[in-house]
Amino acid sequence: MKEISIINHSKGAFGLRFFGLGPNLKPTSGLKKLKKLLDNNTFWAKNRKVNELKKCLANSDVVISLWVGNEIVGFGRALTDGIYRGVLWDIVIDKNHQGKGFGKLIIKNLLSSKKIKNTKKLYLMTTNKKLFYSQLDFKEVTSQNLLIREI
Repeated sequence: MKEISIINHSKGAFGLRFFGLGPNLKPTSGLKKLKKLLDNNTFWAKNRKVNELKKCLANSDVVISLWVGNEIVGFGRALTDGIYRGVLWDIVIDKNHQGKGFGKLIIKNLLSSKKIKNTKKLYLMTTNKKLFYSQLDFKEVTSQNLLIREI
C-alpha cells in the first residue's frame, strides 16, 4: 500500500504554488494535480485556471493537502480573522478515496490549525454533504440567509 501523507502547508502554500511540492517536499507537479483533483471531483471548482489557483492559495490562511504516494487525493483550505470568524473552502476528496476517513482527516487538520482552532464561528457551505459535516459538529443554520454576489 502506498504511503498516506497529510501536508499542513505554510500560509499561502508557497511550496505548492511555485514548486509543485508534495510529500517529503519533493516536486510532484502538485499544482497541476490539485487542478485535476478539483476538475474531476467537483462541480463548483471545475475549470479553475492555474494562475487563479495560485492567487487563491496565496491568500488562504490554512491549506491542507492529502496524498497517497505522489497523488493528491484530498484538499481543503480556510480563511479567518483568527478570533471571530472563519470560512472553510474547497474541501474535496477524490471519488476513488471517499469513505476511507480522508474527509474527516482534512477537516480535523483544518480545525486544529493554529490560525483556526480558537475562531469562535466557522462557516461552511455544502450542497450535498450536510450529513457528513453534521458528524463533525457543524449545524445547519436557519436563522440566517446565504446571499451571493457574483461577477
